Amino acid sequence: MSTNTAPPHVPAGVGAPPQTAMSDRSFIATWMFAWLLGFLGVDRFYLGKIGTGILKLLTVGGFGVWWLIDLILTLAGVQRDKEGRLLPDFEEHKMIAWIITAAGFGLWLFTAAISRVMAYIPDVWPMMPWWQLQ
Repeated sequence: MSTNTAPPHVPAGVGAPPQTAMSDRSFIATWMFAWLLGFLGVDRFYLGKIGTGILKLLTVGGFGVWWLIDLILTLAGVQRDKEGRLLPDFEEHKMIAWIITAAGFGLWLFTAAISRVMAYIPDVWPMMPWWQLQ
């Protein structure tokens, strides 16, 4: 007598949630690589995706679009390694990763705005006289 409780026409394991194996790669390392060096494809190389890493390197992060998509995938916790395994420490570090990334983008926007404003006010910036060209 069989101990399989599934009907005979349904293969064993169908309908059961898949067992998700965790990667030996770190979420923190993947996130930092994606954020700081993603335009060079370092995050892809780290995850073992050599082919797409080379392609990302040659296109400078897909002209910025691929870099941003990989960063969002990593922050959303759906980035996987070459074998399709999820990154293990996502749940415990996701909040700090989101906060630091948001602060970094906010700082970038702030400095870009200040730079644009200062470009239209040449007499105010720089305030130190030895910086001004004679």
